Amino acid sequence: MKKSNVILLAVVAVIVLVCFGACGAYNGMVDKQEAATTALADVQATYQRRADLIPNLAKTVQAYAKHEKETFEALTKARASVGQVKLDASNLTPEKLKQFEAAQGEMSNALGKLMLVAENYPELKANENFHSLQKQLEGTENRINEARQKYNAAVQAYNQSVRRFPNAIFAGMFGFDKMEKFEAAAGSEKAPTLNFDE
Repeated sequence: MKKSNVILLAVVAVIVLVCFGACGAYNGMVDKQEAATTALADVQATYQRRADLIPNLAKTVQAYAKHEKETFEALTKARASVGQVKLDASNLTPEKLKQFEAAQGEMSNALGKLMLVAENYPELKANENFHSLQKQLEGTENRINEARQKYNAAVQAYNQSVRRFPNAIFAGMFGFDKMEKFEAAAGSEKAPTLNFDE
């Protein structure tokens, strides 16, 4: 065999290996990116479930606590602001994620105030509809936490995939950028102050 044929075969073999490596890296990054975007959609669906429960819960409490207008207005406003902030997995920036988290934080605060109002009405706490809605809301809060953890795990796997060598080379070529994770809200590392004198 001529030396030129051996060189040509070697070059073809290297090209084939690089193509297989690039295809494998690309497909692996696509799989991990899809897992992360699906996990993000699951987080959003869980938050939507919470938003859908709120009107029923608010109506039940409102029937007992007609004079708590400020609490209901805050809850309605928080629910509206949550509906305005949409996450797009293809354009997920830290700013948009913080904006989404801020809106969800307002919703959590408003729900907390609603539950405090409910504590003042023993007949409401005994109401079967309220009790059922409260249990559903508690379950939804747990689902939100679990969905966020699953999303963060999927993003971690994706980010590791696009940052490791040799995938990092192909990630840059094919436009696979690092994704953002959900983080704790600012100030959540401090325990809340409880004041029972109010």
